[in-house]
Amino acid sequence: MVTDPMATLEFTKMHGCGNDYVYVFALAARPADPASLARRVADRHFGIGGDGLIMIAPSARADVRMEMFNADGSRGDMCGNGIRCVARLAYERGVTPKRSLIIETDSGLKTVDLKFEGQRVCGATVDMGEPVLEARDIPAGTARMIVDYALEVGGRTERITAVSMGNPHCVVFVKDSAVFEMDIFEFARLGRQFENHAFFPRRVNTEFIWVRSRSDLKMRVWERGSGETLACGTGACAALVAAVLSGRSDRRAVVELSGGNLEIEWREKGASANHVFMTGNAVEVFRGQLELDADEMIPVPR
Repeated sequence: MVTDPMATLEFTKMHGCGNDYVYVFALAARPADPASLARRVADRHFGIGGDGLIMIAPSARADVRMEMFNADGSRGDMCGNGIRCVARLAYERGVTPKRSLIIETDSGLKTVDLKFEGQRVCGATVDMGEPVLEARDIPAGTARMIVDYALEVGGRTERITAVSMGNPHCVVFVKDSAVFEMDIFEFARLGRQFENHAFFPRRVNTEFIWVRSRSDLKMRVWERGSGETLACGTGACAALVAAVLSGRSDRRAVVELSGGNLEIEWREKGASANHVFMTGNAVEVFRGQLELDADEMIPVPR
């Protein structure tokens, strides 16, 4: 009898404010080519559908490690919405009993405090760390901090503020709701002009922000490697920092996204001074199994 050499990989589809990923545990075995798998599962017509793939892996430095791949297969440094879902999965699946987790990411260690409704996890608050404001560390093509900086984009001049929250962000403040009324094709053309601009050597995520009050920011986002998404946690954090730097916002505000709201605070005093905190939901959509060829999975070194 010949047995078909297949491997089964369990997955969970989750979202944070509509920013959706396919999550897999990579504790004993892991995909051999996660970039290729990300492209396959993220396809919204021929795959599961999502903004990418996130793996929950062992860590020698933290409770777990988050490895993120965008829908185009490129490696992501950090995802604020994704890390809340990682924390919920790690707790609910018994990887750790902790309600306050340390999660290793490509942009460093992050602390995530789970939020509960009764015994059920409903969301989390993430210490996103300190924003990076030096242009060379974002990185961006100038030698100074980028606040209301004039940048030529697509034949016009835009005023931008650049911030890194472990990944690079370009924040553009708009005067009205026009950008939110663009159709998806027009917005995609605009987003790609920023994403692939030579000013940002590693490409860039772009947030378009309408300041409705000093504590209410409305956002539409174009993410590098994924396109338009319903939410971006690091982008919401970058938007608040940019709004504070340019005098448009208080240090605590609600950021309204297409997929829901995030509460963002850039603390000024105390032990967590200069750290940005983000609070939002973490929602399980469904679970399933992927059938892969046996050679598409490899053991995790012990």
